Formats: sequence, structure tokens, C-alpha cells
Amino acid sequence: MSLIQTDNLTKIYGSGETAVTALNHVNLKVNPGEFVAVMGPSGCGKSTLLHLLGGLDRPSEGGVSIEGTAIAEMKDDDLTKLRRQKIGFVFQFYNLIPVLTAVENAALPVTLDGVKPAEAKKRAGEWLARFGLGDRLASRPDQLSGGQQQRVAVARALVAEPALVLADEPTGNLDTRSGDEIAALLRQVTKEYGRTVVMVTHDPRIAAYADRIVFLKDGKVVDETNLERKGAAEKIASKMKEIGD
Repeated sequence: MSLIQTDNLTKIYGSGETAVTALNHVNLKVNPGEFVAVMGPSGCGKSTLLHLLGGLDRPSEGGVSIEGTAIAEMKDDDLTKLRRQKIGFVFQFYNLIPVLTAVENAALPVTLDGVKPAEAKKRAGEWLARFGLGDRLASRPDQLSGGQQQRVAVARALVAEPALVLADEPTGNLDTRSGDEIAALLRQVTKEYGRTVVMVTHDPRIAAYADRIVFLKDGKVVDETNLERKGAAEKIASKMKEIGD
């Protein structure tokens, strides 16, 4: 069974003559343990798709299922619980709380879910250590580099052991080296830890770390490409030029 499935997923903002169709009957399946990148021109619906997959917004038509559960039909409280327990989020600007340490930031999802602080910090510390930050647990965000802050954000996304990680331009605020490190880390999340990752990116080099690329244009899926590592970035860049980035 697919981990994620969308059926004619549609999102329309506004109404009447001012209505804008951000997504137009998108059908997509993502398998457990798969790393999928979503690409396309600006305004094509990439972030809208990610928000609908994560239950951060509700569709105008169609639906999203996660592990067979139709999330668009869930009550707000149930949807909040599902997001907290089954979905991890990584954003472009880290969204760390400045007054909290790295381990406190990473522990936040399970702390909010009722896990005792000592246990929450233990789990968070284990993820941070896996990502090379075992010696920075007590550091605040302003004491960390951008790449290190994003590693904390990835640890935070994984601390509740979710099946799915949604990453929206996770390398967009990083230099080339740090961006590659985060992309490799997300690939490690799928290959070593068995999580599913769906990542929005505009960067062919970063997309080349994925197993499959889904290309959007004008709110529709216009192509999908399964990747081989050799020459992947060049092929992705060519496809982006073809669809009109």
C-alpha cells in the first residue's frame, strides 16, 4: 500500500473571476521509504501540494490519504494529532525557537505530545548525535551555523518517529556545501531509517538526491522521472528548461 495517495487533488483560492487554481486534479502515489522531490516553475503549486499532504490546508476537491486514512475528512483535533505523530516538517528557515537549546528544540514535538521532558530530551539527543551534533545539545540557534540549525530541524522532524517527512525548500537558505549535506541527510533518512521524504526544491543538484522527481506546471503533474545517480542533476535541469522554469 502507498504511504501517500492523492485522488484528483484540487485547491482553488478565491471565487468567481478572481479564483486561482493552485492545484488541478493531481493524482500521486508515494511508497514507504521513497524519497520524492517535487519541482516546477514558480507558482506551479509545489508548496500548496506539500501543505495539503501535511494537512496544513484542506483541498477544494479530491483527497489525500496517509497510510489509508483520508485526512481531508478528519476533524481538526484528530488531524492535529495525526500531524504530530505521523508527519515531520522541515522548512526553509528552520523555525527554531531562539531561547531553547538544540536538544530542547528537537524535543519539542514529543514534549507537546505529553512525553516527559527527560525522555523527550533523550530521544532528541539520540537524533542529534546521529546527525553529528552530539556535542552541540546545549547550543542555542544563534550559536549554530545555518547547516547545523537545519540539522536540528531535521532531528525535530524525526523525534516522534513519523512515517513521513515533508521538506519545503530545506536547502534554500543554505550555501552549496551545507545544502548538499542536508540533501544527503534526507536521503539517509529514507535509506537508513526507512522514512518517506517528500521535498519541494527548485535546485536540480538537490533534487538529484531523490529517487523520483515529480514535475508540476500550472497546478498539474506534467512528468515524473525515476533517477539514476549518474548525470541526474543535468537531466533534471534539462527537464526544468523543457517545462518552462
